Amino acid sequence: MAKTMQNKGSDKLNELTDKVQSSQAWNSIFRPGSIFRKGYTDSPRNRSYVIMNSVLYHLHPVKVKRHAVKVSYTLCLGGLSFFLFILLTVTGIFLMFFYRPTAAQAWNDIYHLQTSVTFGLLVRNMHRWAAHLMVLSVFLHMARVFYHGAYKPPREFNWVIGIVLLLLTLLLSFTGYLLPWDQLALWAVTVGTNMMGYTPVFGNQVRFVLLGGSEIGTDTLLRWYVLHVLMLPFVIVIFMAIHFWRVRKDGGISGPL
Repeated sequence: MAKTMQNKGSDKLNELTDKVQSSQAWNSIFRPGSIFRKGYTDSPRNRSYVIMNSVLYHLHPVKVKRHAVKVSYTLCLGGLSFFLFILLTVTGIFLMFFYRPTAAQAWNDIYHLQTSVTFGLLVRNMHRWAAHLMVLSVFLHMARVFYHGAYKPPREFNWVIGIVLLLLTLLLSFTGYLLPWDQLALWAVTVGTNMMGYTPVFGNQVRFVLLGGSEIGTDTLLRWYVLHVLMLPFVIVIFMAIHFWRVRKDGGISGPL
């Protein structure tokens, strides 16, 4: 009796499942080849569909070299760099709630963040150490790509994109270094803008734009703050999208093996 009731319940559940998977709404969400589509079978064609129709999987080629998926080959340096960028974005948004980019308020806000805000010191240290680690991981990622010969055709354009991302990462770290607006930041701004002032032809104009005038002041901090939280992250996201796309289109992770 109990077994009969169980079989009837199982049949109703299967009938309901078939009805849902056959509906137009279900088929509009899950594309052909998805394991959630009715009648899915394990075949090379459907496995290719799973990769191509997935939000995350489609970033990788349908086929990859066996050695390329080993952790010991890439050390996950590219993915680690992207993860650190996401961590920097999340912690940076938290810090923006308690920071005002003015010469009179910046240092006091940092001090208040570290002493009075719940988890403020923890989040700031996470942001600072993630920035250091991102510079290191991007550099090591570039070194890994170079020593494995992954900059060779047809990937030479993506190698240039990687160099641009390394430079943007260094600029992002440098601009964040200035935001506490302490003595270290003031001297860093002085040295950095003086170096940029020696740019051929339009060096003085570059220095004037970065300082917001002829001397260091509140406008200087505001401009570096906008560079740090808006302009540089926006440009980095664009170049990262191009970088991921080219990895996908150039055949995935490459190496000498």
